[in-house]
Amino acid sequence: MNWDRVHELRSEVGADAFEEVVALFLEETDGVAERLAAAPDPETLGSELHFMKGAALNLGFDDLATVCSNAESALRTGGAATVDVAHVLAAYARSKVEIQNGDTQRMAG
Repeated sequence: MNWDRVHELRSEVGADAFEEVVALFLEETDGVAERLAAAPDPETLGSELHFMKGAALNLGFDDLATVCSNAESALRTGGAATVDVAHVLAAYARSKVEIQNGDTQRMAG
């Protein structure tokens, strides 16, 4: 987690709006994660990964963004079968727990 980015965004939009931004991110990315977990569609996999990567970068989920970027590269070079969807979902789950649990000192800092 890029706590500097989290703090910067929180400062830019305010605490209340930040909570709304995080909630919206989680709602939208939960939908992507559910689709990926159910059965990744090779036709939309690239756009799903790209969306998740962009949202992750905006919120400071650097690890998730890297995993999504690597998955996008695998998709381009080897096709949908080479994408480690489980790895993407695990990175998302870790990021989600981290932002939900937060680090009070870092978030306030």
